[in-house]
Amino acid sequence: MKKLVLRSMLAVIVAVFASSCGASHTGYMVNSASLSAANFSYVKQNVTGKATATYVFGIGGMAKETLVNTAKQKMLENYPLKSNQTLANITVNFKKSLYYFVAFGTVECTVTADIVEFNK
Repeated sequence: MKKLVLRSMLAVIVAVFASSCGASHTGYMVNSASLSAANFSYVKQNVTGKATATYVFGIGGMAKETLVNTAKQKMLENYPLKSNQTLANITVNFKKSLYYFVAFGTVECTVTADIVEFNK
């Protein structure tokens, strides 16, 4: 009987630790370049940059604005803008993940945009 109770308790503990994670997704679209006239062409679509912050017991990581700025800078490092080019259709998405009873968590920020070039 004692072994059955111990095994049951062990099974419950393993199940709790194995299933104690969750994730949520949020995002928004930023007002960007005005594309109301047909004076531009798409150079590249859906370019992305990512930044991640890690938290242990809610301590650590970066502020939301810092994550967005870091993700945008990484995007521009991979896809530098040339003359007459700008970012359009910018979206910012966050994925928040929590693990092990909120003891450990991550926040991932992804910035996505299109690069357009205006005609001269």
